[in-house]
Amino acid sequence: MTILIRNRKQNYLLGFLGLFILETFIAMYVKDDFIRPYLGDFLVVILLYCFLMAISKISVLKGLFVVLLFSFAVEFFQLINIVKVLQYQPPKMVMIVLGSSFSVWDLLAYSLGLATCFLLEYHRNFYTEISTKS
Repeated sequence: MTILIRNRKQNYLLGFLGLFILETFIAMYVKDDFIRPYLGDFLVVILLYCFLMAISKISVLKGLFVVLLFSFAVEFFQLINIVKVLQYQPPKMVMIVLGSSFSVWDLLAYSLGLATCFLLEYHRNFYTEISTKS
């Protein structure tokens, strides 16, 4: 089994900052039925992964698992309408994070985003290994 070696924290931080700017742009200026809901969800898990990897020493696979678990939990909270269940109106920022409606498509977008992270980490490790052997 291949162990995926983490990238430098600075690279994850740069990825996070770039994706944060892109996500902010999408949230403010894109009003459509594909980019904002699906590409936004695809990118947000990559953003979360980069953030987690930038602030922690967690392994690549654990990082991917934590972000997947978190994103799926948020989506399932939407399914049970956690705000109504708790009878509490959280601040607007919390409502933005929680979202408003459950969608299996969102789960797919999250999964594809994290699969992309895995593939990027795997290929970076593969090419790093090749370059160190030559």
